[in-house]
Amino acid sequence: MPKYSYIGRKTSGEKETGVIEGPGQDDVVAQLQKKGLIVTSIIPFDVGKKDIAQDKVVRSGKSQFTHNSVGAGDLVIFARQLSMLLGAGISLLRCLDVISKQVDSKKLFGIIAQVRQDMEGGRTLRDSIAKFPDVFSPLWVNLIETGEASGNLPMVLDKLAHYLEEAASFKRKIISALMYPGILCFISVSAVLFFVMKIVPTFSKILGSFGVELPLATKILIMLSDILTKKFFWFAGTIVLLVFVYRKMSKQPKFNRMIEDARFKIPIVGEFFRYMLIERFATTMSILIESGVPILYALEISERSAGSFKMADTIQFIKRSVKEGRSMAAPMEKSELFTPMVVQMVAIGEEIGELSNMLKRIAKFYQEYLETFVTRLASIFEPLMIVFMGIIIGGMVIAIFLPIFNMATMKTAG
Repeated sequence: MPKYSYIGRKTSGEKETGVIEGPGQDDVVAQLQKKGLIVTSIIPFDVGKKDIAQDKVVRSGKSQFTHNSVGAGDLVIFARQLSMLLGAGISLLRCLDVISKQVDSKKLFGIIAQVRQDMEGGRTLRDSIAKFPDVFSPLWVNLIETGEASGNLPMVLDKLAHYLEEAASFKRKIISALMYPGILCFISVSAVLFFVMKIVPTFSKILGSFGVELPLATKILIMLSDILTKKFFWFAGTIVLLVFVYRKMSKQPKFNRMIEDARFKIPIVGEFFRYMLIERFATTMSILIESGVPILYALEISERSAGSFKMADTIQFIKRSVKEGRSMAAPMEKSELFTPMVVQMVAIGEEIGELSNMLKRIAKFYQEYLETFVTRLASIFEPLMIVFMGIIIGGMVIAIFLPIFNMATMKTAG
């Protein structure tokens, strides 16, 4: 008699999973319903495994994978497809089967295959994806848990997909705005290094053959050139060592907290980082509350995905206040992170019962603000970099030709 893997819920809401034998799928459903179970998923026990094995054979024989890692774009497509398929009434395991045949990421394909196997063994989607924290963030895990518990998984996934799309779009705009200044800076530094390491040594030999006293600016330039050319590997090795030490130290919370505190104190950069944290907090909280997650639980998830020690500490302070029956706005006002505008909008949102909408507006405002800020900074950076490079290159050229001008002047005077 064939076996079937099932997932169901008791009348009390408690989940039950397992494997049952029966002559057919309808008979098995009837058996489970007699026990008082509401069946949410049922498939032949060995079907998923066969499908996975077949998929692996098919996919391994074709170059359908375009990359190995799982990027933001892969997760956006995965969430959007899963939301659409579930909304169309297709079973969850069948949805995963369809999506697995279309993914471009080799790693994501393997993860989906493992999730399917786990679900066939009786696990929920939430428990299955929680095994991959490097791919699925706490936001993913907790939103899916909320969707499964409420029976609104397609709607929750749709909101998650929308959030991921907006986050990816925002990140692309920031990177796009910083791309040109970054390229300009790289070219400028490369030009200076080429001048110092290739042009200056040639002039240094010529000037040395004259046997004249060199000006201080020329001596400094030649000394810098000697350091970079003769001790280049020591210089490069020092940089590599510093990067290695930094990466080792970055695993220590105390060191990361110290770096973060220093970052907040840097003019302009500190404000930019602060507003970015506010935008992330508002976006995360709005989607969690809108999806039906209780405020305390939403704050806990936001704390884990804050991306900043200072923000995590602030959220913890807010959470304690809410546990004691007070509002979110009061502790936010006492913190150094949130602006008066954010505090006032949160207070109004709590009073009128529109907190998620207010948080969404805050997130939108700071997204637009950060985009404008970066665009303006990039437009200012270009002329500043041109002026700076003009001064640097011009100064080096003057330092090179100054001894020649001095000799020419002396000959003319003589």
